[in-house]
Amino acid sequence: MLDFFVTFLRIGLFTIGGGYAMIPLIEQKVVDEKHWLKRDELMDLMAVAQSCPGVFAVNISIFIGYKMRKTAGALVCTAGTALPSFLIILAIALFFQQFREYSVVERIFRGIRPAVVALIAAPVFRMAKTARICRYNVWIPIVSAIAIWLFGVSPVYVVILAGLGGYTYGQLIK
Repeated sequence: MLDFFVTFLRIGLFTIGGGYAMIPLIEQKVVDEKHWLKRDELMDLMAVAQSCPGVFAVNISIFIGYKMRKTAGALVCTAGTALPSFLIILAIALFFQQFREYSVVERIFRGIRPAVVALIAAPVFRMAKTARICRYNVWIPIVSAIAIWLFGVSPVYVVILAGLGGYTYGQLIK
């Protein structure tokens, strides 16, 4: 359990940019280094975590922890993930007003923003390979992204429609 806590504490501590930015770290630690899950299992847990209400980082920690050690694992992994963010946000809330107006701080944030975009984009390509995205089904994530981005369709509807479409497709293939 200590290994779970320390692993997720490190993931939570070094993830800048939110839950999606932690995907490469989770994949590296949980799949590649620790071999706690297979890549397909992680992909399934990420799909479920994204489909549930709440913060993705907490959701994925709960599901991974539960898969490994039931309720105790879920609690330990979630605590490890959330603790660094809680402490950092508390420190920022206490001191940010004093440093906000410094140009150095603004320049640092300007440099961090593009890196966060890359942290979020990089796992998309790995996930596409794991999800078996190919030339025949590549239209699904493209149409989904366009529907959300350009037309403001709620991601909830996209997930529901994708689930129904997958179920229907599965029924037709039988």
